[in-house]
Amino acid sequence: MIEQLKTFVQVVESGSFSKAAEKLFISSTAVMKQMNLLEKQAGIPLFIRTNHGVSLTKAGTAFIKDAKYMLQYFQESLIRMHHSAQANRHIVRVGTSMLNPCKVLIDLWNEIGDLYPQFGINIVHFQDDAHTLPTTYRMIGQSLDLIAGPFLTDNLKDYYHMLELGSYRVCFAVSRQHRLASRKTLSIKDLYGERLAVVNGGNSAVIHDIRDFLKIKHPQIQIKDIPRLYDLEVFNRCEESNTVMLTLEAWADIHPSLVTIPSDLDFAVPYGLIYPLHPSEEVGQFIEIIKEMQGNALPKVE
Repeated sequence: MIEQLKTFVQVVESGSFSKAAEKLFISSTAVMKQMNLLEKQAGIPLFIRTNHGVSLTKAGTAFIKDAKYMLQYFQESLIRMHHSAQANRHIVRVGTSMLNPCKVLIDLWNEIGDLYPQFGINIVHFQDDAHTLPTTYRMIGQSLDLIAGPFLTDNLKDYYHMLELGSYRVCFAVSRQHRLASRKTLSIKDLYGERLAVVNGGNSAVIHDIRDFLKIKHPQIQIKDIPRLYDLEVFNRCEESNTVMLTLEAWADIHPSLVTIPSDLDFAVPYGLIYPLHPSEEVGQFIEIIKEMQGNALPKVE
């Protein structure tokens, strides 16, 4: 009915079916069918049709004001509905950075977000700095609702919930000038005689296992322990010193002068959401939606 009213008003303002069709980007036949149906529903002619165009009957003249009013009221009603929906919409603030990309969450939410219009996502960027990152984590539950990224800091488990969504393969990164830069994949033995930077400031069990495995099984590789968190400075130093770096597939585009190459290491680092032990009711509901989507059998948020 609304489309018929819009067409009716346009026909009156244009003076003909064909001109109205041009303005509405539909065919003249479609305009005539809509007006015939409107007249049938009204039970009375609304137009006087001539070879020079159309004009209104007395009934049509009486109806045009009401038609415009109904269209205006409909538009105002839509605005009120949207305002009401926005007022009840919960915005989830998701922290993201180059090393903690939230794309996995956004891709997941884009699949199901239309089913939950009461939720929206606000992306909040932060810097990958080993000195300031602990402060960033403390923002979770305050200016951030959650962070999406790899779980490389096991120390957080005592302070935050960690919802696993998947895992990243472990890779090696080398300078574009390195002798191994042209390889499509790297085996452990390819690194014999090389220095390998292993970052583990976050006390990650996975990184510990990789380090111990390499030291015990492959002593021909010189392990360079870096007792700090992953940040952009680590990437810079490895590129400048021509040191091979233990990295993740998700970080392939972090540094333009480094090449990330898949490895034959049978290790993977989990990634997912880091959120407060006691999230707000709205954030808790958001997390439960993600859990249901993932089929994750973790305990429900209290």
